[in-house]
Amino acid sequence: MRSSSFRADRLRRAGLLALAVGATVGLSACAGGAGTGSAAPASSAAAAADTGTRVALSYPGGVVVLDGQSLETLGDFTSEEFTRLNSAGDGRHVMVTTSEGFQVLDAGTSGVEPQLTDLVFAAAKPGHVVTHGGKTVLYADGTSDSTIFDTDALLASTDELPAVETIPGVEAHHGVSIVLEDGSFVTTVGNANGRTGIVVKDASGATVAENATCPGVHGEGTAKNEVVVFGCDNGALIYDDGVITKVEAPDQPYGRSGNMFVSETSPLVLGDYKDDRDAEGYLLHRVSVVDTAAKTQTIVDMPAGAEYTFRDLARGPEDLGYILASDGAIHVFDLESGAFTEAFPVIDAWEGPVEWQDAHPAIKVSGDIAYVTEPTKNAVHAVDLTTGEVVKSATLEQTPNEIALTK
Repeated sequence: MRSSSFRADRLRRAGLLALAVGATVGLSACAGGAGTGSAAPASSAAAAADTGTRVALSYPGGVVVLDGQSLETLGDFTSEEFTRLNSAGDGRHVMVTTSEGFQVLDAGTSGVEPQLTDLVFAAAKPGHVVTHGGKTVLYADGTSDSTIFDTDALLASTDELPAVETIPGVEAHHGVSIVLEDGSFVTTVGNANGRTGIVVKDASGATVAENATCPGVHGEGTAKNEVVVFGCDNGALIYDDGVITKVEAPDQPYGRSGNMFVSETSPLVLGDYKDDRDAEGYLLHRVSVVDTAAKTQTIVDMPAGAEYTFRDLARGPEDLGYILASDGAIHVFDLESGAFTEAFPVIDAWEGPVEWQDAHPAIKVSGDIAYVTEPTKNAVHAVDLTTGEVVKSATLEQTPNEIALTK
């Protein structure tokens, strides 16, 4: 049995961020867009690098920020009735989706208190936030515009938004975009009637590849060697070094993966999976594994009595999958063997939500630590994924819904 002091030290170390704050490369501001942010003192940027994980939780009408080690509430802010949360990717900020756009939440540092700032990246129907290769991309579903800025730029900003580049959308749809390290821009294609696939453009704007055989395209993930995966209603698209490959789901005509969970050190991608278009509710009983090297997709059944929603999958230590299931346990999934190897009891058994927006258990991982919400108890738990032990729990005054970590 490991001592409590050992577990506490592991939690502290897992919360520390190895965020290298480098020089920010300025992007040209779009017409009518935000100007260049003013520089903050160097100590402000440095503080973000050595601040432990912060946990942001939305609740009806607000957002709270917790210290990742103690789970103490550090800030509580009024917001809209339902908001979504996404890490900004710089180790300190979180994007809060509101009716006006992406509002910047500063989760603070050891010397700076959290703050829900007045800074808003304006967007019509703000949707996905993607961070990769030093760029953060904000996608507006109402216009299909993609707003791009240097991920670390917010660390050097005080009272203004950083410089941005906006790539206009073609036809509005619920989509997502990503910028690769060579400047390539990968984005979904669709319109009000549906989504069909992706297009890839190089840094000059020339089309490199496109594919329209991905109905319902949704979500994305970047695996080892910067291979990008998108989910489809009947399989997945894999973009690898200029070539798009369509992987067909074993269930046809409907076998949907909508969310991808990746590790940049593994070619294997974990996805949610739905095999019945007409199934009621949001609980799922199978998972998808896309092998981006072999260009294959495998479907694996969850253990008996264990189901999950899109909020309940994560990647963690040793590139394993960690799935918070309706039986209250985190199920450990080895993507290489396709086997579930362990189950860590964490919360009480739970039922699926009536609507996807309804509060229900969720999981996010930082290092070796998983943060798990338990809305029926207004609780959040920190779990050491190397041992399965719940190392810290806290009861909130609010019912947690969405969760995001600073990374």
